[in-house]
Amino acid sequence: MSVEFIGYIGSRNHSEIIPPSGPVVDPKHIETAAKIHENGGFDRVLVAFHSNSPESILIAQHAASVAPDLGLLIAHRPGFNAPTIVARQLATLDNLTRGRVAVHIITGGSDLELQADGDHTTKAQRYARTSEYLDIVRKEWSETAPFDYKGAFYDVRGANSLIHPYDEESLPVYFGGSSEEAIEVAGKHADVYALWGETYEQVAETVSRVRAAAAKHGRSPRFSLSLRPILAETEEAAWARADRILEKARDLQGTTGFVRNADIPNEGSRRLLAAAAQGRRLDKRLWTGIAELTGAKGNSTSLVGTPQQVAEALIDYYRLGISTFLIRGFDPLLDAYEYGRDLIPLVRELVAEEDSRRLTRVA
Repeated sequence: MSVEFIGYIGSRNHSEIIPPSGPVVDPKHIETAAKIHENGGFDRVLVAFHSNSPESILIAQHAASVAPDLGLLIAHRPGFNAPTIVARQLATLDNLTRGRVAVHIITGGSDLELQADGDHTTKAQRYARTSEYLDIVRKEWSETAPFDYKGAFYDVRGANSLIHPYDEESLPVYFGGSSEEAIEVAGKHADVYALWGETYEQVAETVSRVRAAAAKHGRSPRFSLSLRPILAETEEAAWARADRILEKARDLQGTTGFVRNADIPNEGSRRLLAAAAQGRRLDKRLWTGIAELTGAKGNSTSLVGTPQQVAEALIDYYRLGISTFLIRGFDPLLDAYEYGRDLIPLVRELVAEEDSRRLTRVA
């Protein structure tokens, strides 16, 4: 099983320890981040989507223009654009980039965030709508003759796109969401199901649930895990660095915006906070300090240690079925450079050794 690494490109340099500054869209930052990830051996970069963020497809297009070998994972929220139009937008960019586009579907767990874009549906309604949306998107990518689609949310008649994905009948569909509704839709549609950085026990349980949901549709998705590795030359130095990150993040909460709210709107965040309630250091080296501080508003747990130790922890997840690692740092540019130099080559080497052992056992 091959391993994939996904990085992260924001529209400007900003994290829990770096207050935002300068223009909201900083082309130089996007260009620098894209080149660092490309040179570091990342397979793709995620471009995020929020109700107040710059448009993800356009940010991804700019990144692709300066990093011709870098793949893209474009976060997208169904329901705010016609699925036929989005299918054509993504397929067009896939052709312009010669097959480098994938889409990450984030339906949205927070009613308040979606209301900022005028959406007042319930979570159950949103996931039902997402399922129809992806039905239509995949048809728009694959059908060569006009098609109709009639559902509870969409009534499409005579759809017939001239543009299709560059070299496949579908772009890779990554999918996030931990609620029961999300798992069911993921089973039908996800090529890659994405989790945040949970404990070994939590990951094994979710992988089992998604596989069961997918089996009902005759499908077998891959799995992605999102983490914030904290590296240093020694384990002691790595944990000291984690402590400094937590202290700085706490001091800067008022200016970075990463503040914990009383309401935890999505199941993924609740799962991370349930892990954090067990302690800040879990399993071999899973650290929950930032998740606890910020209310786990996304990818906020870390693996802490030397590159060798973190690589070995990633292999533990690989053995549980994870084949994609979405890694980003608290110092986005410097950490991405260090991951490419110190971590990614080591993990690829360990994965090759693990796969060789598996083949030997089978033989």
